[in-house]
Amino acid sequence: MRDSSESTGFFRAETAAEDTPHQHAQLTGCPWHDVNEMLQSVGLRPTRQRMALGWLLFGKGARHLTAEMLYEEATHAKVPVSLATVYNTLNQLTDAGLLRQVSVDGTKTYFDTNVTQHHHFYLENNHELIDIPVTHVSLQNMPTVPAGYEISRVDMVVRLRKIG
Repeated sequence: MRDSSESTGFFRAETAAEDTPHQHAQLTGCPWHDVNEMLQSVGLRPTRQRMALGWLLFGKGARHLTAEMLYEEATHAKVPVSLATVYNTLNQLTDAGLLRQVSVDGTKTYFDTNVTQHHHFYLENNHELIDIPVTHVSLQNMPTVPAGYEISRVDMVVRLRKIG
């Protein structure tokens, strides 16, 4: 299901998996088995805690969440895990390429299960991210990259505030 504006091409994270060819966000068959396979494919040992957190993260399609949000979900699902373990697991999954970090104003970091190239709207009033397809953004006049470096990725977060 798309955002309220059918023709915009912008998708809330929960619905982006329908239109995004992202192998990690779309688990098929038994999610537990798929999480196990996903972790092993990037060299991470499928511990009970990683499996449970992976199931919570990837079993619901493309999403954006903070460590605190995942910790709350884990607590609600009766997964015995500390906030430190949630942070460590999210960082390990990010380092392995299964998640992407999205920093909002330097104080809040979201983890995105959609690791394909795209940008974000940040709804300030709701503290919510919405995916912007990369084809909807045109970057011009990029600065000259210093010698010995190359651009690895451009991340754009467009902050929106509700009027009224």
